[in-house]
Amino acid sequence: MIGGFPALLGAERVFDFSTNQPGTAPAGFKAFVAGEGQPGDWQVLSVSVPPLLEPITDKAASNARIPVLSQLSRDSTDERYPVLYWDGDRFGDFTFTTRFRMTGGALEQIAGVVFRLVDEKNFCVVRASALGGNLRFYKFVDGQRTAPVGNDLPIKKGQWYELTVKAEGNKFDILLDGQQAIPTLTDNAFPAGKVGFITKSDAVSEFADMRVRYKPLVTFAETLLGQVLERQPRLLNLRIYGTTPARKDLHVLAAKDPSEVGEPATEVETGVLSGNETYYGKADKQILVTAPLRDRNGDAVGVVKFFLKPFAGQTEANALARVLPTVRWMESQLASSEGLAE
Repeated sequence: MIGGFPALLGAERVFDFSTNQPGTAPAGFKAFVAGEGQPGDWQVLSVSVPPLLEPITDKAASNARIPVLSQLSRDSTDERYPVLYWDGDRFGDFTFTTRFRMTGGALEQIAGVVFRLVDEKNFCVVRASALGGNLRFYKFVDGQRTAPVGNDLPIKKGQWYELTVKAEGNKFDILLDGQQAIPTLTDNAFPAGKVGFITKSDAVSEFADMRVRYKPLVTFAETLLGQVLERQPRLLNLRIYGTTPARKDLHVLAAKDPSEVGEPATEVETGVLSGNETYYGKADKQILVTAPLRDRNGDAVGVVKFFLKPFAGQTEANALARVLPTVRWMESQLASSEGLAE
């Protein structure tokens, strides 16, 4: 349990900076600035941090030096929001926890997290302010910051706090040191996205013990694949190809054989996508039908490849007759979705 709320079951990612050289930016993260001003200076530093649990005896060591994430830039531009985000998994339902403290800043002493980050102009924020003595939630939508909501709390500079954001569907619960700090929020802006960290203006802040427990996202391509295999369980194999915001080349988004996910497309699949025409072929005692997947406007946005077991008298015409009704059904489902990779 976390602050009275059941932790989400599923996978967990722990952000461990122990392999980073002190004074360097952490691997796997990307930075940007929302608003105005200079980029943030994000570095991993070795810092003395109190343990998560209280020592059992007075003789136990109270603090230990561990690698923490630090934002060190002191650019005092007012509407300046340095962000560092994990450029890996996207999360829908999750529990994101980190410890933080503000160590400097004349105009601002702010530290917080970003989540449901779609891109540099669209994401959610929860941040604490030592100078303001408050905890606030707000969003950036198309680059514009919404009005903040939250509560006044006795947050102090130099003190470590634990911040938890629990997102489940369109419901957000915000906890500070294990206690709900803002009443449950309802927000429909972004169904999924990446997570990271944020400061403001000249605030110098540190983050430690970051982790995310989450329910792995299932893309529309994976959902579609499962539905097709239920309808046609005798298919030898099935692959759905597409692109993602992070990977622009055509590649396998979903496959009956999960080990094939991520494989790049061949000339056949790229030709089907660019030509918007179906391709028939044979290989290794299999019949291959590769067809474009068209959106509601008739544009090819993906490719589906069927691997069929041949039979006596198999022809191109009857192979196409076997699969094209399924392709049309897939396109009808695609027309009401946000895309294969969503």
